[in-house]
Amino acid sequence: MTSDEKKAFLLLKSVIFHYHGLDEDEQRLLDETAREFDAEEELKWANEFIATDYISAFERAREYLNKVIGRLDKNRRLEYLDQVWKANNRKGYITEMEATAMLKLAKDWQVENELIELVKR
Repeated sequence: MTSDEKKAFLLLKSVIFHYHGLDEDEQRLLDETAREFDAEEELKWANEFIATDYISAFERAREYLNKVIGRLDKNRRLEYLDQVWKANNRKGYITEMEATAMLKLAKDWQVENELIELVKR
């Protein structure tokens, strides 16, 4: 995974977790992901991206993610969304707002039906 992909993946995960306000479990999951991918700087970048303007963070992230992740192959785009979905399950719940945000991105990346099928399993 390149540094740009690490930034994009951590921004994706972080912006979804921030959608309703980041809690301690979500921060722990983000920190674990950053350690797993040796991406502490990329996580710092993602958090600063969100903090710049919390209100517009999702739409700004969506634009950025469409440029970086949107150009990857279909399986990779789906894999990133699936990993974030599973991370939400690990914390014990997925809010309607988080699910809707992931579905918007899935639609942007033309993997909406595939994500829905994965979620059904």
